[in-house]
Formats: sequence, C-alpha cells, structure tokens
Amino acid sequence: MKEVLLSPKSSGPKIHYFMIRGGKNKTNITVLESGKIGKEYIKTYGHYHVGKIEETYTILQGRGFVIMQKRKKDKNGEPINTEIKNFKAIKIKAGDKIFIPSEWGHLLVNTGKTWLVSSDNSPVNFGDKDPVSMPGHADYKPFKKLRGAGYYVTKKNNRPCFQKNQNYSSVPEIKL
Repeated sequence: MKEVLLSPKSSGPKIHYFMIRGGKNKTNITVLESGKIGKEYIKTYGHYHVGKIEETYTILQGRGFVIMQKRKKDKNGEPINTEIKNFKAIKIKAGDKIFIPSEWGHLLVNTGKTWLVSSDNSPVNFGDKDPVSMPGHADYKPFKKLRGAGYYVTKKNNRPCFQKNQNYSSVPEIKL
C-alpha cells in the first residue's frame, strides 16, 4: 500500500484490507480496516479493469466513499494515465449499490469507525500467474505509478476532505 499513499512513511495498521475472491460463481468480498495512515483514510489499492468489464459494488457494512476516475484519451483512443477526464467521489453506506462502468478506475475508502465491507461481481481469472494479489482483469500500474487516485481522502477539521494528487497533470473538480 505504501506505493499509493499520500504519506507512505506515516504509521497505521499493518494490514489495510482483506479480499476473498469468489471466482466464476461467487461474489468477491472486501473488508477494509478503519483508521488512517497519517491523515489519509484507509483505502483499497485502486485499479482499472482490463477490457470492457463492468462491476457493481454492494456495501454490506460501514461507510466511506467509492472513488471513480475516467482517463482522457489521446488521438489514437489510448488512455492518458496522467490526465483525468471525470472524477467522482460517491458517499456510501450499508445497503448502497454502486455501478462501476468499464474504463473507470476505482477504489474504496473507509471513513467510518467500523469495518467497511463490500461485495462485488468483478470476474477473477484464476488462470493468472498471481491471481491473489494482481488478477489479470485489473490494471494496478497507473495507480502505482501516480501514487494513488487523482485525489486522496484525508481528515481535516474532524471530517473527510479531498487533497489533489500532484502527480497527475490534469484532474477536474470532484463530483460528489
């Protein structure tokens, strides 16, 4: 997780989240710890789907945000990792369902005091070389290279706020 944190040298929990990958016939379950690393709330790593994959998150427990971002494209239709066309921060709580369209990078952020637990229907290819940490349906490299999403979710004045990630050349204002 240090690769995608605002302040990687800050202290916090050793493990940020757990995933149970369901495979072809079951949903995936993600459980995020509560707390912060420095002033940034605990989050998942973040990724873009490879290919035309859509996904729906169901929030089972807790509260926080789903962060979503869509990249601009160059003249050949290839995504530009450092330039974000759309950025959304969707406030979530137990019972919510959030649709993630293809081409949208996304991650979860836990701003609550309990676990944030979600279920999702994203496919996992268990034929991958390393399906546990980096499944083939997801591209984690842009988030790693740019040290996270276009904004970090931090705590300021005892509430969540958004801090722009300076590693991006272009990030629009947040749509809440």
